[in-house]
Amino acid sequence: MEKLKVNEAACISCGACVGMYPDLFGFVNNDTAEVIVDNIPEDRKEDAINAIEGCPTGAIGYEEEKVA
Repeated sequence: MEKLKVNEAACISCGACVGMYPDLFGFVNNDTAEVIVDNIPEDRKEDAINAIEGCPTGAIGYEEEKVA
């Protein structure tokens, strides 16, 4: 299963992801974006892809969960 992640070093706090999908993204104390859901529901995967493609710095991506 894949999880969304935000690379804090690449995030410029533009707010595009938070503005488009406030139920998926939020801001942390240092004003960088973060994913606020553990797993993206199947019916929201297209929204996740749109957020990835809409990020001007490419800071949003998928992270493969490691299966033990």
